[in-house]
Amino acid sequence: GQRGEEEEHHSLETFTFYLSEPLSKERVEAFSDGVYAIVATLLILDICEDNVPDPREVEEKFHGSLLEALSEYGPNYLAYFGSFVTIGLLWFVHHSLFLYVTKATRLMGLLNILSLAFIGGLPLAYQLTSEFAEKSHNEIEAIQVSCVITFFASIFQFAIWTTALLNEEETLHAFARYGGKEHAFMFAKLALYPCVSLGAFFLTCLLSEFSTAIFHLMQIIIPFAFLALRIFVRISLTAIKSVMSLSRRKVVLLEEEEACLSPNETLS
Repeated sequence: GQRGEEEEHHSLETFTFYLSEPLSKERVEAFSDGVYAIVATLLILDICEDNVPDPREVEEKFHGSLLEALSEYGPNYLAYFGSFVTIGLLWFVHHSLFLYVTKATRLMGLLNILSLAFIGGLPLAYQLTSEFAEKSHNEIEAIQVSCVITFFASIFQFAIWTTALLNEEETLHAFARYGGKEHAFMFAKLALYPCVSLGAFFLTCLLSEFSTAIFHLMQIIIPFAFLALRIFVRISLTAIKSVMSLSRRKVVLLEEEEACLSPNETLS
């Protein structure tokens, strides 16, 4: 029994050490950039191959008007732009995250691969939301699948940062650590996509009028949410610092007043 406990303890130490072993940060970033580039390319190929009007159809059905023919593919183009914005912003968040990571570990690499696995599902999400654009039960389910894919792609990014915080002195730049200059903004930035995708998923369960057009418009609006988030975090931090500085000034003034008083006045 004692030998078995020692072997189990040894195996746990080996497993923990294995996960905390360093991993080449440059190779993690290169592999991630390659996956993001391939996913974006697949999305572009999808929109270029399946959503171009036939010249004969333009002449017969739309009387030679290319703009009217393109308007038929409006939902598909909206789905494309929404999906591409999602890929671009998730890449931007990934880039910002590894900008502050000073040393990657194998656990962080595993979480990164899981995130990339769901990133690779974004072209599938585009196909679903563009094919089921009309009001139906399938349309709602297509939106829900897209929300699930986006949620897991972003929540694993958040998990990478959380893992780095557990040993922040070795794995994170001082700016992104607890109390660092960018800590609050990194938390808000990494939590934005999980919260938005989860909120959109629950909205599809509550609202019967929710559609793919609304969903893709939400995706396109998120960059402005990033900008508003940056401004909000900066204003909040400035307000907190000003309140703390005012409280410190009051304490200093009270100490100076007490120092100026005579011993008898202080006792009274």
